[in-house]
Amino acid sequence: MSATSHQHRRRRTHALVAGAAALATAGALAAAIPATASAGESSQKHGGHHYNRYQDVQLLSFNDLHGNLEPPAGSSGRVTELQADGTTKTIDAGGVEYLATHLRQAREGEKYSITAAGGDMVGASPLISGLFHDEPTIDALNKLDLDVTSVGNHEFDEGPKELARLQNGGCHPTAGCYTDKEFEGADFPYLAANVLNEKTGKPILKPYWVWKKRDVKVGFIGVTLEDTPGVVSAEGVKGLKFKDEVETINKYAKVLQRQGVKSIVALIHEGGLPASGAYNYNCDSPGAGDGISGPIADIAKNITPSVDALVTGHTHAAYVCTIPDPSGKPRMVTSAASFGRLYTDTTLTYDRFTGDIARTAVKSANHVVTRDVAKAPDMTSLISQWNTLAAPIGNRAIGHISADIPSTGTESPLGDLIADAQLAYGKELDPETDLALMNPGGIRAPLTFAAKGAEGDGVVTYAEGFTVQPFSNTLNLQDLTGAQLIQVLKEQVSGTNAASPKVLQISSGLTYTLDLTKSGADRVVTDSIKLNGAAIDPTATYRVAMNNFLAGGGDGFPTLGQGTNDLVGTDDLTVLEKYLTANSSATNPIAPPAANRITVVQ
Repeated sequence: MSATSHQHRRRRTHALVAGAAALATAGALAAAIPATASAGESSQKHGGHHYNRYQDVQLLSFNDLHGNLEPPAGSSGRVTELQADGTTKTIDAGGVEYLATHLRQAREGEKYSITAAGGDMVGASPLISGLFHDEPTIDALNKLDLDVTSVGNHEFDEGPKELARLQNGGCHPTAGCYTDKEFEGADFPYLAANVLNEKTGKPILKPYWVWKKRDVKVGFIGVTLEDTPGVVSAEGVKGLKFKDEVETINKYAKVLQRQGVKSIVALIHEGGLPASGAYNYNCDSPGAGDGISGPIADIAKNITPSVDALVTGHTHAAYVCTIPDPSGKPRMVTSAASFGRLYTDTTLTYDRFTGDIARTAVKSANHVVTRDVAKAPDMTSLISQWNTLAAPIGNRAIGHISADIPSTGTESPLGDLIADAQLAYGKELDPETDLALMNPGGIRAPLTFAAKGAEGDGVVTYAEGFTVQPFSNTLNLQDLTGAQLIQVLKEQVSGTNAASPKVLQISSGLTYTLDLTKSGADRVVTDSIKLNGAAIDPTATYRVAMNNFLAGGGDGFPTLGQGTNDLVGTDDLTVLEKYLTANSSATNPIAPPAANRITVVQ
């Protein structure tokens, strides 16, 4: 990394004077600091000098940005807010021009302020970032004064060498330099405590980092989900080993304590499923932790009490909850949705006597990154610079739509459209192709009718297509028996997907019933599975189109990894482009599919 980057980092970490306006906070724990020693004010006499025993430290955090520098489209750019009367309303949110302004305003007047993130800052990014191997997002995060982040699973989309380049700088090995300056890399450390090099057994990046200002020290440990190999292509995690989140955090908490660091925050790229979709619901009502389920609930219960707060991510959900630690003491667990739509403002009260956080005084709340504030001029200029480079590629029209094509729901209209595109391309490769399956996590955004730029309403640009399918997965064909196909559909709701179903998007002609009143694999009703009206024959062979991630058994579909007679085609974005171009025009646009292939019983 260049000398200037090192100076920039040193200046920020040792002379940090940023801070945040006091904001109304929800999820506060009952303050148990002595009345004579309120946070930030308690004056103690020590060696003839007065000093404050308690010091408020502001922790601003966010997660799962995924390179969304511009405001995300459609529902991906909105949050739901619970109103006092119990109703909800949606608010447009996100975009780094606004995120920068909100964070800078929040820091005003705060002498002790840290900004941390919970992973997936890059990967599955829109064209403005993805086209340039996410260098624009790292530049934006440097300007945002991000202090530290954990890695997420998407940081491994292009493998550990590319992640090391994002950290340390240098031009891309094949694409080269995009501007006249060499890419400098991240000013902030990426933490990967539980990601080991298989050969050396050592973490591939720093496992922890300590923020220091005067006599206040806060340690950060960063981990990603242990199941990262299950959600990333095999190539991206080659030569790496992913360890248990709890064991790893507990191990490094001891290391930090031995170094005299007693205030510890864990940055965990794994999350939970809140009881409400509203970002500001009371997670602790009716009881501590009742408002959240999923992997983070178990992880939080087992992480050593010496860790004071957990910043989480991965599920793209919003929550501010307390979950009891192993000693029964409540501990704050937060997540700020995704795409830069929210940020979390947590107050950690540091006790100078003990060097620890007075956890009974921790308070936290999520805040909306509204678009009614002034845009940060440095971010506007950064977006403009990269958009100018991307425009010749991104502005090309690839299709026409008659209305919004949403990407949400058990079966989404856009999921149907993509599966149909993959079936059509599969038939080009091999006329015997019967059906296509698409993983919902590979569909990153909706297609919106309203124009984003000068292209006109209803026009789908290459940039919009790239935002929907940014992974450059190849489309593969493979043979499965009818019995295997039935098993694949059952794996949507069983095995690793039992608690949180992953419902594949399916091409036209395949139909079945999903009965959510049942449990486990029985939720997929076997005798309802039909192809073009005929029951699936367990002994027959079916030719199935899917991306290479699914063909490798990704997302908890081991049976897809057993397919035979593999044929590899072009990338999935080209497949979508071909379909849109062939099946739509300005005078005859594509209408949103009805999303009626899966019958859901609830």
